[in-house]
Amino acid sequence: MSFSCDAAAERLAGKLGFSCHDADPVINFRNPFGLENGTMPFLELIVIGGAVFALVHAWRRWRRESDPVNISLWFASLVYLAVIEPPLYFPAWFGLEKHVGFIFSHNVFTVQFMYDRLPLYIVAFYPALSQLAYEVVRALGVFARRGLLLGSLAVAFTCQAFYEIFDQLGPQLKWWAWNPDNEMINQPALASVPMNSMFLFASVSFGAMTYLVVRLVGAKDGRGTLTGRQTSLRTVAAGALTPSAMAVAGVPSNLFRGGDHLGIQQAILGAELALVWIVGLCLLADAWRAQRTTPTPVVSPLFAQIYPALYLGVHIILWLVALPAYLAATDGITEQGTPIGSLRYTMLCTVAATGLVVAVLRATMSRRTTEPVRS
Repeated sequence: MSFSCDAAAERLAGKLGFSCHDADPVINFRNPFGLENGTMPFLELIVIGGAVFALVHAWRRWRRESDPVNISLWFASLVYLAVIEPPLYFPAWFGLEKHVGFIFSHNVFTVQFMYDRLPLYIVAFYPALSQLAYEVVRALGVFARRGLLLGSLAVAFTCQAFYEIFDQLGPQLKWWAWNPDNEMINQPALASVPMNSMFLFASVSFGAMTYLVVRLVGAKDGRGTLTGRQTSLRTVAAGALTPSAMAVAGVPSNLFRGGDHLGIQQAILGAELALVWIVGLCLLADAWRAQRTTPTPVVSPLFAQIYPALYLGVHIILWLVALPAYLAATDGITEQGTPIGSLRYTMLCTVAATGLVVAVLRATMSRRTTEPVRS
């Protein structure tokens, strides 16, 4: 057996329809029209295209408006990816097999890295979503009115809404598969999605990374604007420190990991997710009220006007494609043998994401008559 394809990885790969043996250690290419199902190329397009759009937007804000936060957040997302993902794919390599175990496996997409474990669209997903959430919150003026901490909490809520529409759908369409034997990490779960992932990866990581980037890169030294070298180093630091924030946030539920404490752990994670929603909805309501009284000028809203709505629209279509098999599922498993997510939670996230999209369009379009809109 290959040292990069242990028994758990081999089993999940088989369920997804490929073999993890003899995979190239660097990169693999596949025909986008020959993937496991027809939704996968569309997912790649919306995510990879979004990351490119985000990079162009971030570059323009840096060069035209001397604001390095967007470009720093884009690259900090890749640093975070480089730190957090390899131990998840190969826990035995990092001595984490007993502490973490094998958690999940991605399916194979058009471009794969790292022994077929890392799809290109996942590399793109982090900068695309971090930029989406940051720009939505910035366009709503939350940072300007409420400061960095509450602004970062608003980012965590925004990511929860947009991320979970994707996260609750992926297992059914074989975009990835969770390891059901790893109850230590993958339980408790909401339908097929581990609640640890919902809280830590879909909210805490993005909120913490945003806070660190704005705090480290948005600041200035005693002589004024940070140098390029200072910005680069602080960007790397922000991305590398994000997993530490996740570890701290995971302590309350981890205290009750294993044994007969699953119900307690579920209650803690449920309460933490509820807190994300309460804070986020309060900040969203505040943003709606502020638009009527003291609108905050926003520079370069084009990315926030286009990409969140496009991302949401494509995922709604993908959910509609998956809905017949979802409704025909028995005991949470479709006729194709894949686990389903939570449609109710997805609908809740869709309503929240739609509210955010409408709020951003309302905030930015209302100023078109008085302010030039730049990309």
